[in-house]
Amino acid sequence: MKLFTCGSCGQTLYFHNVRCVRCASRLGFAPDRLTLLAFEQTEDGWRGLGPLAGSGVYRMCANYADHGACNWMVPAADEQALCAACRLNRTIPDLSVPHNVILWRRLQTEKNRLVYGLMRLGLPVASRAEAPENGLAFDFLANTNPPFREGGASSVVIGHADGVITLDIAEADDAAREHMRQQMAEPYRTILGHFRHESGHYYWDRLVRDAAWLDRFRELFGDERESYADALSRHYSEGPPAAWPERFVSAYASSHPWEDWAESWAHYLHMVDTLETSWQLGLRLSPRVEEKAQAAMDDTFDPVAADDFQALIDHWLPLTAALNSLNHSMGQGDAYPFVLAPPAIAKLGLVHHIVRKQAGRGG
Repeated sequence: MKLFTCGSCGQTLYFHNVRCVRCASRLGFAPDRLTLLAFEQTEDGWRGLGPLAGSGVYRMCANYADHGACNWMVPAADEQALCAACRLNRTIPDLSVPHNVILWRRLQTEKNRLVYGLMRLGLPVASRAEAPENGLAFDFLANTNPPFREGGASSVVIGHADGVITLDIAEADDAAREHMRQQMAEPYRTILGHFRHESGHYYWDRLVRDAAWLDRFRELFGDERESYADALSRHYSEGPPAAWPERFVSAYASSHPWEDWAESWAHYLHMVDTLETSWQLGLRLSPRVEEKAQAAMDDTFDPVAADDFQALIDHWLPLTAALNSLNHSMGQGDAYPFVLAPPAIAKLGLVHHIVRKQAGRGG
């Protein structure tokens, strides 16, 4: 994730900020410019401040102005009330329930981070209204079989189907999500992780299913024509194979090639976002790597723009070791509870190449 700068006073800003802590300027994310801007209100609307703002006029997304659930802006010439991220929502929870509003805001925050990351990578992001046949949509549903956090089965099936990503809003409740993480024996479970995983299913349909990548996908991930229902039933009844760490990024990835792809896709998005954050913060590590990779480890390295997948891995592995060591120093468990075996890295490499080709940036 990039860091941003207030166009009014120069203060460092972060993606979800709505007010500058130094000059109190109103902040908003301008998706047409992929940057967070400081704004001043004029008779025409909100005008950005600073050299990156351009001359455009904006208004707040309706979810920003009415609910405080977004910080994105809409170009004044756009007739839509919602921003590019919020217009992907197909279903939102009942906002007359106060706790639903809190959970929805948390979901919106992480969904906007997903959408920004997809845009940064040059991936197609269109709503169902814009692309009825293959647009993306989100359903945020409330469980009707409480008590969720006490072990009751949720009435909401988290997943992806035909471009619609469904998420139980209870996943935005820290206690409920931690309960499910332990119940499912998962080392890692986050809202953003859900979004990135389910987006992997969506982009498999868009970028792999009917493309020239399919044969290479089957070489690395396996034949997705295997019964999905039978594979999941076997996974939940028998568990993952004992040797799954030798081939997969997670235990769940071993259940079926589609899930292997979705887990690898999510992991790739985690990797690029975290590397960009560390790069933006000026973190530099000096691991023992090949001369070629070492040459790339300078201030010009940009994880989002990198064509060389090996350079990403050579940055990623020492960074995750550092993250885990820092967490241990604070008495916490691993921040990165994964070990990447060579076959899992090869799968991440294919994801990288497909993303780069789709964006027209090499690969």
